[in-house]
Amino acid sequence: MEPVKVVARFRDGRVMKGHTADFIPTKSTFHLTVVDSVEHKPIAVQHAELKAVFFVKDFKGNPGYNDRKEFDSGKPTAGRKIRVVFKDGETMVGTTQGYQQGRPSFFLIPADPQSNIDRCFIVSSATKEITFM
Repeated sequence: MEPVKVVARFRDGRVMKGHTADFIPTKSTFHLTVVDSVEHKPIAVQHAELKAVFFVKDFKGNPGYNDRKEFDSGKPTAGRKIRVVFKDGETMVGTTQGYQQGRPSFFLIPADPQSNIDRCFIVSSATKEITFM
């Protein structure tokens, strides 16, 4: 598997940016090679410690840009529309094909096509509220 750019956000507030080549949603661990680290050795990341893993277009993003929280009514959507509120208050809106109550995790595709996030792996236990729209 080719390495992909990810931003791992932990429940305790830590954020790590790096590359992974072994992320599998059904596994409990993946390895992350952190960018701008003096060590280039991958570290093991436990899903249980995470809030979410953001698969991003680039690491810089646009800090001044706020993702839209609504869908373009002129474009069809694939999957079910969903709103996720995390325990830390962050809200994401997008589509999912894999959310089911009781599942430990699922993927969300942001509603905003201009988002720096291509897709997001969400750990269900880090959420406060999940609703279909």
